Amino acid sequence: MKYFYMYLIIINNLALIVTVHDKNAAQKQRRRVSERMLFFIAALGGSPVMYLTMLTISHKTRKPRFMIGIPMIFILQVVCALLVLHYAFRIF
Repeated sequence: MKYFYMYLIIINNLALIVTVHDKNAAQKQRRRVSERMLFFIAALGGSPVMYLTMLTISHKTRKPRFMIGIPMIFILQVVCALLVLHYAFRIF
């Protein structure tokens, strides 16, 4: 379980760094991070911090694809985690 928590810390820090980098690149009109990559990092587990970072720095907040997509990824991740806990460990 310790490694799982370490993974979540790493992937969420990566989500924070990549989101801030993309915002800075957008402001300086430099090469951006692809939307596909942002969604990929969110799907790997970085969705909570990515969403909070987007709201905090006002990045991609006008794009419904992100404002709906990132929270939906997080909800699916929570549901999957609850199903694993239920069926693997009979926790509820």
